[in-house]
Amino acid sequence: MAKPKAPRRTLESYSVKHITKTIRAGDCVLMRPSDPGKPSYVARIERIEADARGANVKIHVRWYYRPEESIGGRRQFHGSKEVFLSDHFDVQSTDTIEGKCTVHSFKSYTKLDAVGNDDFFCRFEYNSSTGAFNPDRVAVYCKCEMPYNPDDLMVQCEGCSDWFHPACIDMTVEEAKRLDHFFCESCSAEGQKKLQNSHSASRLSDTKVDTKRRRR
Repeated sequence: MAKPKAPRRTLESYSVKHITKTIRAGDCVLMRPSDPGKPSYVARIERIEADARGANVKIHVRWYYRPEESIGGRRQFHGSKEVFLSDHFDVQSTDTIEGKCTVHSFKSYTKLDAVGNDDFFCRFEYNSSTGAFNPDRVAVYCKCEMPYNPDDLMVQCEGCSDWFHPACIDMTVEEAKRLDHFFCESCSAEGQKKLQNSHSASRLSDTKVDTKRRRR
């Protein structure tokens, strides 16, 4: 007759001696990759379990994927510190933890004054079997209509409030950094048109004009 499995209990926290840090459910950690040439894996701790004696501690994790690990691969708008929260769950030994890290929301990441080695951000959930993302659409910017990459400098038009990559508006990054004001091509043209209309109206202010608008 098979020996019954010893019951395991859930721990609220656990002190990982080799990194001198305490971990809890909800914390994000860096974990040792199977290939030493690859960057550390990023995971979120879902649950910490130990045997009845408090030994043989295991962590239940939910993996974050890096863009290059996804089916579509890394794309131009993916940030260097971007990760996707996957539907891939696993159980790992605490011995594989290399350190703690922080996975920020996209909004809070863009407001950081400085990005450290242990800072990451997530704006998508990822289905590891289908390659689908949630949300499947995000806001796009610039003439190139690409999602925002926080690693890239962009300039904002004071007219339409859209953001533009310097290269897309025939400008170097250095030139963009020196800008005090910026109006995109469309807003500059619109501004000129308004100015001309304003001059025309002032010249004709003393004359009664009967006009008809054509419906389009």
